[in-house]
Amino acid sequence: MQARAVLASALAVVLTLAGCAQPDGTLAPLGAPQPVESTMPPTPKPTPSPRPTRAKPPKPTLRPLPAKLPAGLRRSTGVRPVALTFDDGPSPAWTPKVLDQLRAARVTATFCLVGHEVQRHPELVRRIVREGHQLCNHSWRHDLDLARRPVAEIRADLARTNKAIQTAAPGAPVPFYRQPGGRWTPEVLEVAKDLGMRPLHWNVDPQDWDKPTAATIAKRVHSAARPGAVVLLHDGGGNRAATLAACPHVIADLKRRFGITRLR
Repeated sequence: MQARAVLASALAVVLTLAGCAQPDGTLAPLGAPQPVESTMPPTPKPTPSPRPTRAKPPKPTLRPLPAKLPAGLRRSTGVRPVALTFDDGPSPAWTPKVLDQLRAARVTATFCLVGHEVQRHPELVRRIVREGHQLCNHSWRHDLDLARRPVAEIRADLARTNKAIQTAAPGAPVPFYRQPGGRWTPEVLEVAKDLGMRPLHWNVDPQDWDKPTAATIAKRVHSAARPGAVVLLHDGGGNRAATLAACPHVIADLKRRFGITRLR
């Protein structure tokens, strides 16, 4: 019996060393796969390629504005009567009402038109011309930095606006150009002249674009107006209810004191 026990113990050792016995001493089934500890290193995960980044184009360098307005701007009628000018239209909300008031007062004005609005409301341009008013190019989108941009951009902007005006009212002259915000540079003056337009500025600005009351607008025009003045008002670019309310008083006052004339 003792010999059998010794023999069984020796056999278990042999089977364990041969991989036929499991760790608890029991025999693994014949033909069962034996666990093999892998000696291969783990496969590394692929590193994702970085996404290409698009470099932002550098912003164009804008010319500085001159310290004072350049020479050659039209700022007077040259006669005693004054001129009325309206910027930033045409607007379907305000331009027809301004036109109604001008017609009632039997005076004419100059309308400085934004090309994008001309394209949207060509019928208003035709009415302006039909009722005897003058046209002025006021750029395509009222870009306050337009005059500081490359000359090619300035020319394209003004030419595009002139084309829109001519499409809306074929044959109507566009004798004037007015720079948005009055931010003139010698370059924009030259482009306007090359395109057959005279640069039109002003010398009476009641700042109606800042939405003062109608009484304030009328008071500012009355105080600043002199013989030959060019008066700046707005019929577009925002709510012009105060300007519209001020117009009868402004027109009557200017007619009585100086007269109102077309620009020549």
